[in-house]
Amino acid sequence: MRIEDFDFHLPLERIAQKAKPRGYSRLLVLPKIQGAAIHTSFRSVSHWLKKEDCLVVNDTKVIPARLYALKVETQAQIELMLHREIEPGLWEALARPCCRLKPGMELKLGRECVRVKAIHERGQVLLRFASSAAGKRIIQKHGITPLPPYICRDFRAPNANEKKDRQRYQTLFAAKAGSVAAPTAGLHFSSKILTDLQAGGIHVVPVTLHVGWGTFAPLSKETWKQKKLHPERYSISPEAANRIRKCREQGKRVIACGTTVARTLEAATAPDGTLRSGSGETDIFITPGYRWKQVNGLLTNFHLPKSSLFMLVSALVTRERLLNAYQTAIREKYRFYSYGDAMLCI
Repeated sequence: MRIEDFDFHLPLERIAQKAKPRGYSRLLVLPKIQGAAIHTSFRSVSHWLKKEDCLVVNDTKVIPARLYALKVETQAQIELMLHREIEPGLWEALARPCCRLKPGMELKLGRECVRVKAIHERGQVLLRFASSAAGKRIIQKHGITPLPPYICRDFRAPNANEKKDRQRYQTLFAAKAGSVAAPTAGLHFSSKILTDLQAGGIHVVPVTLHVGWGTFAPLSKETWKQKKLHPERYSISPEAANRIRKCREQGKRVIACGTTVARTLEAATAPDGTLRSGSGETDIFITPGYRWKQVNGLLTNFHLPKSSLFMLVSALVTRERLLNAYQTAIREKYRFYSYGDAMLCI
């Protein structure tokens, strides 16, 4: 297969720019093997799950990772997209324009500064804050919600949407700060829907994967050839691993809420098929032909063409079936991408 085999045309007007209230998105239910797509509301999602099923969610929390700094010497503006803190006060980031930066240079954020420690290829830099606490304080004060580039906002100017985006681009499960993109399948859940799931005897189980900047990066031929994505940190508690193992032992289904959860569960599975608890990093790249070890179903948004996320869903329902479902969704005017509608492959 080639990257081009996962391409499709999406009209620009189908890209959602604002989120609907939680629970009010549409839901396309796609049987994994055969049968027509079913059109319904996300509020009915609990009806498609069964008692004792496990719905596994990502409890990562998005940080306001986009920063606009000024070079102390020239006052030129530099856009920074933080990726992760690799040691206290030291952050990996993307910088634009990177060519204007040099190691040791100071960048001003309000009345505080951050120092450029190193420059790497493809716009990647290391940034040194005075301390971990100082960095987190600056990020919260000056950072902007790291919406993906297809959501149109003027990030350089004060924006009336920022307060709303900072709240809405966050799931109700969010507990552990560390992501620079939301696990968007979780954005649909309201408190009422969670109550319905609980009433139906469905287990909502949290795991953590901190979504990195690789989510925004176009899929390169090198990545396609190596079959490895940018590493992301994950963790699974012993309680979560035991609940999921028990679910599978009882013959019930494990439904991943989002591609981040699917990657976490599959990456944390031992060669003998046992789901392991603990923390680690994963660069797993799931494409058609993959043999699933944990995941029986997937709740997800509609993804970009030629993206690793689209390929992962293709591995669960086949490329042809998914492309046909996407054409149906386009024809039926579903809303695509992060603030868009949802699909349940089951």
